[in-house]
Amino acid sequence: MSQHLVCTGQVAAPDAAALARLLLLAPVLEEWVVRAGLQEWLIRRGAPVPPVLSAAAFALLHLGSGWRAVALVLAPGLALALLYQRSRDWRLCALAHCGMNALALGGCAL
Repeated sequence: MSQHLVCTGQVAAPDAAALARLLLLAPVLEEWVVRAGLQEWLIRRGAPVPPVLSAAAFALLHLGSGWRAVALVLAPGLALALLYQRSRDWRLCALAHCGMNALALGGCAL
């Protein structure tokens, strides 16, 4: 994927507050709400394709950064949803989410 598609805004030039948000706050809060909250609720109610629905909700959480951000996080969101479906541990998802954000930040720093 082209660097100019991903490396915009806070990811391109993060300050200390942006790093804290991207590497700690967002992974923990988003995974707690989307996986432990929404996806778990969908699973318990027998909803069809909980990973797809939670990945879509996760992507839409990024709408404030534009439709490009929504599109860019859809596939990683699905990977996180599948990880939750298998492990049922949102903390593992938060750790993976942090890793994904760190990779994006590192790739933009190159």
